[in-house]
Amino acid sequence: MAKKKTTVKKTKKPSPLLPKLKDFFKNRQNQTIFGAFLILFSVFLTVAFISFFFTWQADQSILNHYSDRSEQASNLLGKLGAELSHVFVYRGFGIGAFSLNLVLFLTGARIVLQTNLKKVISSWNWGLLSMLWLSTSLGFVNSKYAVLSGTVGFEINEYLQTFIGKTGLIILLLFFLISFLIIRFSIDPDSIVENLETKKQEKLAAQERAAVAEAERAAAQTAEEDSVVPDEQPVDMTTSSTTSTPEMEPTTVTESPSYSSTVENLQPTITHHSEVTPQEQQQITKDIPLDNVVTPEQEGPSKETIQEVEVAIEKINEEKSVGENLSDQLLKDFGEFDPKLELGNFKFPTFNLLKEYNESISVDPTELEANKNQIVETLKHYKIGISQIKATVGPTITLYEIIPEAGVRISKIKNLEDDIALSLAALGIRIIAPIPGKGTIGIEVPNKKATIVSMHSVISSKKFQESPMQLPIALGKTISNETFVVDLAKMPHLLMAGATGQGKSVGLNAILTSLLYKKHPAEVKFVLVDPKKVELTLFNKIERHYLAKLPDAEEAIITDTTKVVNTLNSLCIEMDNRYELLKNAMVRNIKEYNAKFKARKLNPENGHQFLPYIVLVIDEFADLIMTAGKEVETPIARLAQLARAIGIHLIVATQRPSVNVITGIIKANFPSRIAFRVTSKIDSRTILDAPGADQLIGRGDLLYSGGNDITRIQCAFVDTPEVEKITDYIGSQRAYPEAHILPEYVGEEAGTDIDVAIEDRDKLFKEAAEVIVTAQQGSASLLQRKLKLGYNRAGRLIDQLEAAGIVGPFEGSKARQVLVPDLVALEQLLENERK
Repeated sequence: MAKKKTTVKKTKKPSPLLPKLKDFFKNRQNQTIFGAFLILFSVFLTVAFISFFFTWQADQSILNHYSDRSEQASNLLGKLGAELSHVFVYRGFGIGAFSLNLVLFLTGARIVLQTNLKKVISSWNWGLLSMLWLSTSLGFVNSKYAVLSGTVGFEINEYLQTFIGKTGLIILLLFFLISFLIIRFSIDPDSIVENLETKKQEKLAAQERAAVAEAERAAAQTAEEDSVVPDEQPVDMTTSSTTSTPEMEPTTVTESPSYSSTVENLQPTITHHSEVTPQEQQQITKDIPLDNVVTPEQEGPSKETIQEVEVAIEKINEEKSVGENLSDQLLKDFGEFDPKLELGNFKFPTFNLLKEYNESISVDPTELEANKNQIVETLKHYKIGISQIKATVGPTITLYEIIPEAGVRISKIKNLEDDIALSLAALGIRIIAPIPGKGTIGIEVPNKKATIVSMHSVISSKKFQESPMQLPIALGKTISNETFVVDLAKMPHLLMAGATGQGKSVGLNAILTSLLYKKHPAEVKFVLVDPKKVELTLFNKIERHYLAKLPDAEEAIITDTTKVVNTLNSLCIEMDNRYELLKNAMVRNIKEYNAKFKARKLNPENGHQFLPYIVLVIDEFADLIMTAGKEVETPIARLAQLARAIGIHLIVATQRPSVNVITGIIKANFPSRIAFRVTSKIDSRTILDAPGADQLIGRGDLLYSGGNDITRIQCAFVDTPEVEKITDYIGSQRAYPEAHILPEYVGEEAGTDIDVAIEDRDKLFKEAAEVIVTAQQGSASLLQRKLKLGYNRAGRLIDQLEAAGIVGPFEGSKARQVLVPDLVALEQLLENERK
């Protein structure tokens, strides 16, 4: 059989100079120094160029004698100024060289002030184009004044004139000028015409307003000068049929008895009254505009006409109406509500708090070739041919993708996992058959020389910094050396498991560090449960920034397992309260609720408030199940099932992934899971519902399951000193007056006064009494073990047994004294109580 051509994917080793330059310019002090240099250098060039236009002829003789100290330059900035001016102005672009100074100055100012850094490249583009255009345009000047255009501008001008002539060049330069103005200042002909029409309309409207005001003043003056019609002259209120009058609103007219013959001729809209005083008659004459007023005796129009009276119409100011939604006006006046305003000066941790490692992946061609040959040889022994093989080198694992020849069963390769591991003499061989989304089979082989994935590299990555996720978490890097970022808000809960010392605590620190680098204290709060008492205690320093606790709790980080139940039930109360707020706000989730609250559409007087995300972290779940049992599992199951929509998310870690710890209820509500190295395939299936976690190599090597796909990741390493630096940095800043307070939870407190009555005793009272009397040891832990109870219920039973006289009072660390010698005496005691 002919040897198949194999391809090995290699990664290019980066240049050592480029990272140093990047690190140099990341420093704020170095940026300030560089910006100041550019500003002063632009001033230096400006002074030199200006002086050059007055001294350039005198300085021509010293240009080739720069090192001769006997020669003196006339330029204000000496020989260096004369040399630079000669290069940029005379040999370069003439007056256009001043554009270079302006661009240098703007660049330096933006670097120093850290403003509009994205416009630096745009400024250079426009500056260089302006310099070239100005230099070429000045090329038309007489050669005697060639210094104005510079040698470059003069030569370009002469060259272009050869092809398109002088007139053609002028047209071309005008075209470039017009294009520059249109693009640079966003000139639009339609907007110009629209602005002219708007100004014309405003001018006409102003003229109309002036004419109306003048007419109103004239009408008012005429009304004052009008005469009054005599009372004794009868008046016919009918207007002449030959006179056209404008339409008027209905007018009220008062009638006296002497005018009854004329009333029939009035319009139907006139209202009649029985009496008219002389003053009312005068008002009628003033208020009603009539062209002709005739007496009853006259059959035609009267020769005498009453002087026309104009009505002065009083202008009524319309009331301003308020919009249906006051939130729009509040939003316009005050802007969106900013939950970060109370800690407006809060600064996120800087990258230099995290340690950097040499993360350049070294590809050993010899190792790759040897592994490839071993894989091909091993499969060949079992008569499995390979048509193609490709290697992808990661930080700790190399993935060999193979395409078997036609007719080879995948299950046959899958069964050779141990044989391939034996031939490669490597720990943690894992076969993916097939790779999801690809028509290949993957064989993961650990590298002989592993590379540390630092928290610095994943936090500073563009993928994490520009992530639009609500709660982004940077777990580490994949086999293809890509930063792996997931959203805790969409998981919505995370289950972590693995043997002791395989990286669970480092993984928790990586998750918390990711959130500290991305979310403001007003946006997220942590509830930390640490039965070990040593893993999460460093986060005590940020208690008033990020942590949440019960009202009466002394410390925010819960280390006493007896207090975990109260905290979990308090979170259930918080969950119910939040759902009530969402119902009143008529939204479905916390994201819509907070958006509505920021838009000032929810009234705080009705109980509404900005809701931060709450992340519950439990470091050792198995210990809680042992000590509290169902009292812990029930509230956790409730939170896992319901708390997603209102922003409460759970991260549960355990080192014992057995079925009595990770129960079916827990697994059903934790679709996202992380498995570090475990000791058996059974544990792997318990966590992931798939094998593979038993083949990991430890030290942060993990499998992440977010549904159907399983991804192998090297967890980012964050050490305890790094976490301490981050918490010190945050803790030194201004904080809230106290930690975020959770709702108060009042449990079923046991007491001898309320448990004396027989009907109030626990259902297991008799069984507990028999256990205590049989063992002759009065302790709550004994009841927990024998009856599989939680701590609180066992404590209540002990109190009831004390009230019944079966055990003695509390004696500190000693077990209580059992006052009943045997079961017969116990039966007699209980029988006497019933009587």
